[in-house]
Amino acid sequence: MTQAADDMLFTPIRIGSLELPARLFKTATAETRADDDGFVTDAVVEFYDLIARGGTPLIITGNLYISRQAKSAPRQLGVDADDKIAGLRRVTDAVHARRGRIFAQLNHCGRQVVPDFVGATDVISASDVKDLLTGTRPRTASTNDIQTIVRQFADAAARCREAGFDGVQMHSANGYLMSQFLTPYTNRRNDGYGGTLEHRTRFAREVHRAIRERVGADFPVIMKMNGADRLPLRDGLKTSELVEAALIMQNDGIDAVEISVGHYESGFPMVCGTFFRCLRNMVDGSMRHLPPVRRTLMRVFWPVVALASNLLWKGREGFNLDYTPAFKQRLHIPVICVGGFRTRAAMERAIRSGMCDAVSAGRPFLADPLLFSHIRDNQPGPRCVDCNACVGHLGAQPADCYHPTVRAEKDRMLAGMAAK
Repeated sequence: MTQAADDMLFTPIRIGSLELPARLFKTATAETRADDDGFVTDAVVEFYDLIARGGTPLIITGNLYISRQAKSAPRQLGVDADDKIAGLRRVTDAVHARRGRIFAQLNHCGRQVVPDFVGATDVISASDVKDLLTGTRPRTASTNDIQTIVRQFADAAARCREAGFDGVQMHSANGYLMSQFLTPYTNRRNDGYGGTLEHRTRFAREVHRAIRERVGADFPVIMKMNGADRLPLRDGLKTSELVEAALIMQNDGIDAVEISVGHYESGFPMVCGTFFRCLRNMVDGSMRHLPPVRRTLMRVFWPVVALASNLLWKGREGFNLDYTPAFKQRLHIPVICVGGFRTRAAMERAIRSGMCDAVSAGRPFLADPLLFSHIRDNQPGPRCVDCNACVGHLGAQPADCYHPTVRAEKDRMLAGMAAK
């Protein structure tokens, strides 16, 4: 090991009551490895065991649905009922056996769902604003609906604690339901859940308080949120407004924030890179379930969409560092930055410069589940090339690297490990 003594990336950090030995985390990526009813399979356990084997200090699961209504994709893990607890404990036991820590990401998709993809019959959101990408028009949540969802989040968090998770993450980024309540474009309400920022954060605050009542003050609860909504010509949130929302949540007791960007309608700012493999896979996967007109348009024009996306969202390391300094200046809880990190130098620079307290990565761990140990020890490993083929398969194929060259390198590495 050739770690320098003063590397900030490999210094401890505290999130609530939990101290972690280093500052590179695995962010949430949907696994697409559960069974059809959302139960843990051997493939789920193996996925997380391998990442923990690489010494990853904190793993955040793919989004777990809190109710059938909250489900966003096939083969998504669920935490909607007590009979899921035993399977989830298999995951936490595997990670803990490797001396890792794992948080469960809790989510409700709201309007960001293709109903035919998951068999949804009741799509709900803050307001009945049609999703321009999927064509899905939700119904407006009633006050009773909101209180039911708040309770479902709290029940899910309690199950996670019982299953042995070390904390939970509330998903309020990327245009999912909690994000839909925050954003004026998707929240047109005139009651206590809409209008002012204080009112638009009410849903998130009620979820957080209900979770705290069930899991206690010593159980870390963090929040994923946008650094910017990136919704041109629509009433999306700017960084300054999202910082104010984060301050409200900090005052409510949230232990850390992870900063992402964008909604589904934004395009691909949350996965900058190249998009030919991504769009080709989507056309044959999740987009097969779009309404007929949208499905036909995507089949015809996906190469054009991919070319435009390549120009609009070029890959670069730490692209959400455009937003995190504003959060760092105002918050005293840890600020985690996700988005494009690939190299030790870029990760170290982001933390040492004070732009964030920790970094997280998703796609690089799909290419190299031992990413943490390889970076820590300055060892080579399969390296993500931002082709986004994995993104195109989400919900249709298991989360994995689908770039042929990188995947072959990964397979050789895993074969070598199995042979030892």
